[in-house]
Amino acid sequence: MQKIRATLALALFGGIVMVAAFRVAGATSAGSLPQTSAKECGTVTVAAASDLSYAMNEITANFEKETGCKVRLSLGSSGNFLTQIENGAPFDIFFSADIAYPKKLEAEGLAAPGSTFLYAIGKIVLWARSDSRLDVSKGFSVLSDSAVKKIAIANPQHAPYGRAAEEALHKMRLYDAVKDNLVLGENISQAAQFVESGNAQVGIVALSLAVSPEMKDKGSYWVVPGDLYAPIQQGAVVVKGSQNPNGARQFLDYIKKPATAALLERYGFVLPGKEKP
Repeated sequence: MQKIRATLALALFGGIVMVAAFRVAGATSAGSLPQTSAKECGTVTVAAASDLSYAMNEITANFEKETGCKVRLSLGSSGNFLTQIENGAPFDIFFSADIAYPKKLEAEGLAAPGSTFLYAIGKIVLWARSDSRLDVSKGFSVLSDSAVKKIAIANPQHAPYGRAAEEALHKMRLYDAVKDNLVLGENISQAAQFVESGNAQVGIVALSLAVSPEMKDKGSYWVVPGDLYAPIQQGAVVVKGSQNPNGARQFLDYIKKPATAALLERYGFVLPGKEKP
């Protein structure tokens, strides 16, 4: 009888030890989640304005390497992305070429409250191929050259860079004279492709594209004076319906790092607070 009681006591003690061990293991596992979540943020789905094409490719590659996260990047016009997000497109974060679009999403309750921030200010340039006889250093006066049959810009209806180009032409009182020569790209990258391919003789494109590895050795550009168009204030926001809000926040934090800011400057963007009077 005593042997049976001893056996039962031993079994009971063993069960208690096993339960305690399970609880400790569970506590350790739960406690470890905040430490590993920064690394294991899954896939971040990013919608970005096409003026960011080359800069964002570098940024996402660096982010993936440093964090172990993955980025699924879509590039296009800001206005089209706005419409897609309003219709439920599954993006985690939106980088717009016009900060008004992220603000609109916040006002509509479609973005995480307070997540909109200004990440850069863009510039437009007049660009022509190196084999062109056009001298873009002369500025907008080159548009009156008889060799200019087509002028590429982004569609002003949904591309902020297209609106800036149109505004500059109006301020120079050139719009009416050249409007029949304008060819509209779906976004600023397509407008750049039109002139880069020779389908347009000159284009008003983003500085970030003109200085990119793809275009910098293929042509020359003239920076359009900033007083000819409203500042192209570019903003980002976390989409409220994000399936990965943690990853989206990490990506936004990464954009704010000094090294990433320096990369944006290398592509011709002006950082907030560094605007010239």
